[in-house]
Amino acid sequence: MSVDAFHRMGEVGILGPTERVELIGGEIINMSPIGVLHAAIVARLASHFARQLGEAAVVWCQNPLRLDDLNEPEPDLAILRLRDDFYMSSHPGPDDVLLVVEVSDTSLAYDLGTKVPLYAQHAIPEVWVIDAVTQQTRVFRKPIASGYAHEESRNPDQPLWCEAVTDSATGGHVIVELQRLLPRR
Repeated sequence: MSVDAFHRMGEVGILGPTERVELIGGEIINMSPIGVLHAAIVARLASHFARQLGEAAVVWCQNPLRLDDLNEPEPDLAILRLRDDFYMSSHPGPDDVLLVVEVSDTSLAYDLGTKVPLYAQHAIPEVWVIDAVTQQTRVFRKPIASGYAHEESRNPDQPLWCEAVTDSATGGHVIVELQRLLPRR
């Protein structure tokens, strides 16, 4: 199924407004309901990035990215290049994305096995997959045809930064320290 047909299904009511689905490889994929921990992590990350980035970029939460005619995932968070219309005229595409963050509580295998390779295929420069339970993050940088050239695991006490995202005030990288940012469990 194409992205256009997928959108038409929503417009005519075949897909309801409360359904959590995304289009991957031309197939409609049901997404799990968002749990409390997952929601809290996404909210804290979005707030942190919004404060640090100011008007330098767009923080895009749980909204579609149109990668091509068969793929429109909804990552938990994406940092996008600033666009005057704030993406009102069209969903962002691969060239608009600086960072994608997926938070995984029940979807770790799917995120790592399906979504990360999909993002690499579309040259998304950097992807973070955060395990909601352990708060360990897999960082993927430098997309190549077969995946990402650079992959590392970061513990919650180790700082994260995206190479393409800079702080609007300092010009340095936006640093994310999950251990300090997220509530203690």
